[in-house]
Amino acid sequence: MNKTTLATLLLCGVVLFSGLGCSVTAEPSAEKDGKATETTGKKLQLAFVTNNASDFWTIARKGVEKADGELDNVEVNFQMPSEGTAAEQKRIVDDLLAKGVDGIAISPVDPKNQTEMLDGVAKQVLLVTQDSDAPDSQRACYVGTDNVAAGRQAGEELKKALPNGGKVMVFVGNADAQNAAERFKGLKEAIEGSKITILDIRTDGTDRVKAKANVEDTLVNTPDIAGLVGLWSYNGPAILSAVKEAGKVGKVKIVCFDEEDDTLAGVAAGEIEVTIVQQPFEFGYQSVKLMSEVKGGKADAIPADKKMIVETKAIGKDTVADFKKNLDELRGRK
Repeated sequence: MNKTTLATLLLCGVVLFSGLGCSVTAEPSAEKDGKATETTGKKLQLAFVTNNASDFWTIARKGVEKADGELDNVEVNFQMPSEGTAAEQKRIVDDLLAKGVDGIAISPVDPKNQTEMLDGVAKQVLLVTQDSDAPDSQRACYVGTDNVAAGRQAGEELKKALPNGGKVMVFVGNADAQNAAERFKGLKEAIEGSKITILDIRTDGTDRVKAKANVEDTLVNTPDIAGLVGLWSYNGPAILSAVKEAGKVGKVKIVCFDEEDDTLAGVAAGEIEVTIVQQPFEFGYQSVKLMSEVKGGKADAIPADKKMIVETKAIGKDTVADFKKNLDELRGRK
């Protein structure tokens, strides 16, 4: 018996004799290398970081909260950058690392230029990408949409809306984001061989004022524009607002993504042809569950291809009411 052990036993004996009792708790062990670790006596500290402050992420937050509530061994820090820039994401991630988080699920704003940063994070904690992937990074897994397939789905809907073809403009926050690039790729694949011509893709840096201004400029400079496509959630409302003010509702066909309230209202009113919806609730829920399982020692929870794909749905006027009802339940609305 070494001196430290003997001293501990003697101390416990003294305290026990005094009626106060004694307990010895093992210190938690946690390797910051992104691999599964065992922790004792403390909860896993996980984080979920979005790429902007859109309403889309309030739904993901519900999924995060559900997983957080179901799992006794985790606490989740939900971070929603107001600026939607890579620099702001880095500040948030650096702060999370300084606080000693065990895992981070992030939607990278600019994966190509953030690869070095993401690799640095992956060397310290378990790193998962969600919503927008960074396949060239050392992330452990991607949770989210097959964005190429989602782009193709949008392209098929665009062809239905424009059977005779026409000029189309595409809008997004950042064309370099993996989800944006893949959606645009799928969109172009789907319309190949049709009479639809994509003129360009306009970016707004997640600035909603600029997002609307881009649409306004298009409507003025290209008066014969036939279709407008929004690849990010807030682009739908921005497009619809500009089209309404220009008096071109119904004359210009709109196809967009996600389920912001104004988008769904536009679909219900027949002002937007269709919106391709993801399941951000599942992004939040599955990301937290996955990180908890991996950190708990279940490395095989990660699929062989390192992707957990959540399917998308095309919501039109005939399906929007049921979809919105289910969505309101997720949001806790009546």
